[in-house]
This record gives sequence, structure tokens and C-alpha cells, in this order.
Amino acid sequence: MTSKEIRNQFLNFFKGKAHKIVPSAPMVVRDDPTLMFTNAGMNQFKEFFLGNRKAEHVRVADSQKCLRVSGKHNDLEEVGKDTYHHTMFEMLGNWSFGDAASSDTAGYFKKEAIQWSWELLTDVLKIDKADLYVTVFEGSEDADNLEMDKEAYEHWKAIVPKNRILMGDKKDNFWEMGDQGPCGPCSEIHVDIRTAEEKAKTSGASLVNQDHPQVVEIWNLVFMQYNRKANGALEPLPAKHVDTGMGFERLCMVLQGVKSNYDTDIFSPIIREIETITNTKYGQNEDIDIAIRVIADHVRAVAFSIADGQLPSNTGAGYVIRRILRRAIRYGFTFLGIKEPFMFRLVNVLVSVMGEAFPELKQQRHLIENVVREEEHSFLNTLEQGLVLLESVIQSTKTKTVDGHKAFELYDTYGFPIDLTALILEEKGYALDEKGFEKAMQEQKERSKSASEISKGDWEILSSDVEQEFVGYDLLEADVKLTKYRRVSSKKDGEHYQLVFNITPFYPEGGGQVGDKGYLEVPNGDVVYIVDTKKENNEIVHFAKSLPRHTEATFRAVVDKKQRQRTAANHTATHLLHQALREILGSHVEQKGSAVHSKYLRFDFSHFAKLTQEEIKSVEEFVRARIDGQLPLQENRNVPMTQALDEGAMALFGEKYGDTVRTIRFGQSIELCGGTHVRNTGDIWHFKIVSESAIAAGIRRIEAITSDAVKDFYTKSESVLAELKGLLNNPQDPVKALESLQNENTRLKKDVEQLLKDKAKNLKGELLNELEEVNGIQFLAKKLDLDAASIKDLSFEMGNSRNDLFLLFGTEQNGKALLSCYISKALVAEREMNAGTIVRELGKFIQGGGGGQPFFATAGGKNPDGIHQALQEARKYVV
Repeated sequence: MTSKEIRNQFLNFFKGKAHKIVPSAPMVVRDDPTLMFTNAGMNQFKEFFLGNRKAEHVRVADSQKCLRVSGKHNDLEEVGKDTYHHTMFEMLGNWSFGDAASSDTAGYFKKEAIQWSWELLTDVLKIDKADLYVTVFEGSEDADNLEMDKEAYEHWKAIVPKNRILMGDKKDNFWEMGDQGPCGPCSEIHVDIRTAEEKAKTSGASLVNQDHPQVVEIWNLVFMQYNRKANGALEPLPAKHVDTGMGFERLCMVLQGVKSNYDTDIFSPIIREIETITNTKYGQNEDIDIAIRVIADHVRAVAFSIADGQLPSNTGAGYVIRRILRRAIRYGFTFLGIKEPFMFRLVNVLVSVMGEAFPELKQQRHLIENVVREEEHSFLNTLEQGLVLLESVIQSTKTKTVDGHKAFELYDTYGFPIDLTALILEEKGYALDEKGFEKAMQEQKERSKSASEISKGDWEILSSDVEQEFVGYDLLEADVKLTKYRRVSSKKDGEHYQLVFNITPFYPEGGGQVGDKGYLEVPNGDVVYIVDTKKENNEIVHFAKSLPRHTEATFRAVVDKKQRQRTAANHTATHLLHQALREILGSHVEQKGSAVHSKYLRFDFSHFAKLTQEEIKSVEEFVRARIDGQLPLQENRNVPMTQALDEGAMALFGEKYGDTVRTIRFGQSIELCGGTHVRNTGDIWHFKIVSESAIAAGIRRIEAITSDAVKDFYTKSESVLAELKGLLNNPQDPVKALESLQNENTRLKKDVEQLLKDKAKNLKGELLNELEEVNGIQFLAKKLDLDAASIKDLSFEMGNSRNDLFLLFGTEQNGKALLSCYISKALVAEREMNAGTIVRELGKFIQGGGGGQPFFATAGGKNPDGIHQALQEARKYVV
């Protein structure tokens, strides 16, 4: 069967078991502070497991795109080295939200999950029963003191021979969502695809969970029946759930009769394209094979992430995507000899393989290609710069072992891969101080972990079975009851509390909009300030510095009206801005991200060129016209998704929408949106674009302001203009006066440059006379009153006269120190001198650093008083 047929067989099977087939959630997680990426099929259903929301469909099945490259589930370093780990993968899954019941459409538990998994694998997909093993949780004697999962064992025993049922420990057969939350025992199904000869020699049972490439886990049936508390204790869940996950790539490997996931029709077209582009052959050299597997895997992860709205960047989820992409580029650079962008050329074949199942790849293909190509250009330049810097490090190394901290600086500051550093050092006969590198890496991790570490207590439940109601679209104040709270502490924010109410007018951070702030009026006259509002597992959580004294009381929750109004004005402005950009630039414009604060708005969109001043002006005028038109808000809540799209509402890629949605319309602008908005566009008052820039290939960013911020902007602009006019002696036309001043400044600069050049020429003869012979070298260390460019010219002028010079000049410019070192190339070759190494070492006296070429280098620092000592120390390099 083809991979497409296999995916359809799975979904159709569970459709026949009364399951609702749902689409994959975006791989990039929005509005969940606990996750960057979807790393398991159950992520989008967390609120059902936690009991925070009732499932519309009790039985569900899907194929979920997942990414495992960070946190607890991190397979990145294994990818490519074996044939079955991946960064991005599909997880086929079926779920039951609730206990088993008599009705066919109600929830189910262990019996049905076990029976159906076996039926699908053996009866429908025709996998040989003799190749399958199952595992059952054996229990634990630790603090949890859990019994063996006898229920699962009995169900398996009814359909599988006892010698095929293996006991598994807590590591392999007890699944946990995280340090806290729902968890439970699991049963895994493993498949043995070795040859008959291999099976005869070694029992498959002995290879289960031993990382054998042909004896692999294919399906995990998790039985959610406990909740892990903050103190580590387990308590039974009020309702039991089934959460299964089957690796799609591994299933295809088994059913297509191959020995590697990469030999399936999911990967083979991509691998053939890599072979063509790189002129290499897969299957003949282990290093080349690993590189090809890395590239084939990573291009999928990067492409799906970009399609879901996550661009590569230097922080957060964007940094993870950039790291994956750079790992692939590095493997191509080192093992396939590719020194130019090539991965973007794989996107087209990826779309042909997976575009039907995931149409977002087709729709975002050009964006993916552009972003990947731009990232490749950037990182290949980084590699070139890194090679120069590494050469400088090698030159400055006195021994044959390069300091690990210096290697870490190359890795951390410049993005130069450590394995490439080690490879180059080995080729040049040097060793890497791996312990020093690991120490520096660990120190950074500990600093990062310490800064971000958060300790969360268990929720104190005051009222159960209460479904929270959000009233913030209509009200900014409400009488509320506290349903639960917990204490949270972090190094960054200190100790605070998270509060959940039965009703709330506070809008939680989401869809780019910041969360509301405000306060609680407490009956005894106290006030508890709400400093932020977020959403977690479908609950609106309020962040407070203190806990109300009487938690059972009724409180008055009050949203900060001014901040809400400003934020709403900015949010509505993003909708009008989106409409303006599509109208003026073209329908190719799509929103790629936004940030809506009370003071400003940020809007990212797809476009191929920098906006001209005329285009920016047209966009501003378009938005202002709608503000002046005082368009009323037309809001529809709980509209069927299909109806909203038929009415022209715009849906955003990377967002997860339910069966019913909320639409926001202002005139001809209509979008799916959960944020807060003004009642009338006239409430925005004014709109002003303050910047427009590129953030990635084909992605532009506009920052703009509205309302009070525009007033502040113009007030400040008037103040700056008045100050400038005062400095220009209040001319009638300040623009002309400034142009005249600039022209005069340009002329004076040229005069000064000429004077300095003349001064340097005159100095040349004097300085040549001051040269001192030391150890066969003409030596001079002196402080000069020249700028950096003139000192460089002077040094090379003197170098043209002699080929045995060692010059060190110091100068002070604008309170900063500069050292310039020139060494004749003949001395560099004969005596292995290096100007770059010397200025770096002397730079410590001026509290700075620098570098350059072996024959000329400079160092800058903030301590001019150290110039004299640096000049004195220069002599030691020639004696």
C-alpha cells in the first residue's frame, strides 16, 4: 500500500467505529504556555483530559503532525544516525474521552482500545501476528507503589499468546504528560521485521525496547487514569480516557516491506531529489547516508513549521526551527560538499508527496521556498565567517588543543557548529578541549534554566464541576467567585498566584493580543491587582501578586478600561491594515503574525518588496478613511465555520478553529477573530505607521500606533521640531537650513580628512627616523593624534618603505581607545608573528578586544588610560 492508502485505511477503520475524524492541529502551538510545538497527538485534547472542557465528540481519530526537538521529548540528535527517529512525524491516533458505557457512541477504555488495535493491525492491514509483541505495565515498588496493569493483561491474554505479552517497567510503560497532570499505564505494540534467519537466531522478545532498528514500537495505547500532583502523588482521575499514538512512518515501513522509514514512499522521492542535486548516492557510504537522512527529515520539519506560521528566528520556537534547518545545511556542507543553497529546491517534491494530505504545504509553497533559501544564504555566510574566526583561534593557540571555552564562543555567539569545529581541528592536527566546551555549555544551560525555572503548586479546588464563562466582550466588570487557585514562584517574577473564576470579564492573551490587566475589589476594602491574563488548557487564568484573604467571598472583577480601549483600538486597526494591504499591494498578502498591545500594534505579512513611501501613505490613508467613516462593529458569535468562510471571512494559517467561530466585520473587512474590538472605527481616532521592515524572505513587518499613542507621537514630534528650530536659530524654512548645515559639514569633513592625510604624510619621515632595531626587527610603539583610517594609511605607507617593520600605534578618539598593529608580511612568514593575536592580548589593557589579519589588526576599548601600558608591553613580542 502507498502511504496515502495506509493513512486512509487507519482513518476509515476508526470512522467505522463511530469516531469523528478531525484535522491535524497546527504543529506550532499557540496560546499554550507549556508547549512550543505539538509533540504528541493528545496535545490538542489536553483540556478534555484535565476536565476543563466537555468534548463535543467522545470518540475521535486523526493523523497529527508532531515535532519532537525540545524539552522532555527531544529526538533531534538521534535523527539521521538511525533509521526510525524523526523530528517531524505523523502520529495516527484514536481517543476516547470518558469511561466505557453501553452505547456504541459513548466512551471506551482498555478492552475496546486493545481489541481494535489488534483488529486493525492483523485483520485489516494484514501484519503477521507472529511478528508482533505487546507490553504491559508491570507495576512499581517506588513511592507510587503501583500494581501491575492486570486489566490490560487479561484483555491481551484473550487474543495474544502469553509468550507474546511482555512486562514493561515505568520508563517504558507508564506515560506522563509532564511533571504534573494526567498520566497512566500504557500497552505498546512492537513489530519484528527481521529476516527469518535473524529471528531463528535471536528471539524478538529479547530485543523489544532495546533500540533495535528492526524491532520497533509501532503503537502505544495509553490509559489515562491518574493525575500527577505537584508533590508527586497520584490521584485517580474522575473520568478515564484512552489516548493512542501510532508512528505513521514506522507503519509504512512495515507495510511496504522495507527496513527503514527512509526507504518508504514518504521519504524516497525526497532522497532521490537530494541525490540528484548533490550528485551523491544513498546507500553506499555511512556518512553520506546520515547526511541525506538528516536533510530529508529536517526539510519536512522546517517546511511544516513555516506553513503553520513559525518563521526561523533567534528566540523561542523560531530559534528551534532555525537550529533544525542549520543542522541540515551543515550536514550538506560537510558531508555532501554543498556550498550553496539547495534545500529550498526540495520543497517542491515534498509538496508533491504530502500536499494532498496537508494542503497548507501547497498554499504556502512559495513562502517556504523563499524563507528556506534566505536562511541558507545567511547560514552559509555564517559558516564562512566562522571558518575565518576558527583559523584565528587556531593561530592564537600555543598548544595542539583548542580551548573549549573559545570553541563554545564560536558556537554560542556566531552559530558555528561544534561538530564542524571538531572536524576541522582534527584535519589540521589539533584536538578540541571537549570537557571545557561541555563545561561552558552546561554553565549556560544552568543560567538559562535558573532564569526561566518556574515552580507551580497544585490547584486548590474550591468549586468543582463549574464551567467558566467569559463575559468580557460585553462587560468590563463582573461579580465573580474563585473556583481554584495555585501558588507559583519563579526567579524572574518571584512569588505570585494564578486564579480561576466562575465568570470573568478579563480577556486572556491570545491571537496576538495581550491579556487584560485590572483588579479585584475584595469585600473588606482591599484590592488585589491582576497583572496579566492567559489561557491554559481552555481555562482563563488570572495572574495576581497576592491571594484574596477570604477565598470563598464574592469579588468584583474590574478590567483596566483604558488599557482595554487602547488594545481594542489597535486590534481593530490590524484588521483594517490587513484589508488595506490586500487592497493596495494585492491579494497575495496574507497575515503571518501580529502583536496587539495597548501602546502599539505589529503586523507581519507576506510581500515580496519593501513598501515605497507612496504605498505606506496609501495604506495610512485607506485605514484613516475607514476610521473617519465611523464603521460600526458587526459581530457574530458561534457561527458555523463553513458559513463564516462562505461569507468571506479570512482564516489564518497556523490557527486552530473549532466547528463554530466568531466573525468580526467592519465594512468590507471580515475576519475570524476571538479578540476584543472597538464598537465603532471612529473610536480608533487616528492611525500612524511608525516603521516598515523585512523580518524574513518575503515577510514584511509594519509597526503602527493609534489613539492616545498618536497624540503622544505628534506632541513629541512638535517638541523635537521646536528644539531643532531653536538649534538652527529659528529659520523660516528649517529643512533648507538643515540641508545647508549638512552640506557645510560634508565640506568640513573632506577638509579634515585631507589635513589628516597631509599630517600622516609629514609624520612618515619622522616616524621612520624613530624606528629602533630590536632583535633584527625595526620596532616602534607610539601614541598618535590621528584617526583610525589615517593610522592604517600611515602604517601601510611606512610598510612600503621597509619589509622588517613591527608597528604598534595607539590613539584616543571620542573617549575610546584604539590600538593598531602592523607587521611586515616577511616577518609574519619568517617569525610566525600574528597581529590579530597580539592586539587581542594587548586589548585587555584598554578593556577591549579586536582582531584582524596576521599583518594588520586593530583593537578597540573603553579605557584610553591603558594605551601607555599596551605600548610598553608591545616590546615583549620582538625581544
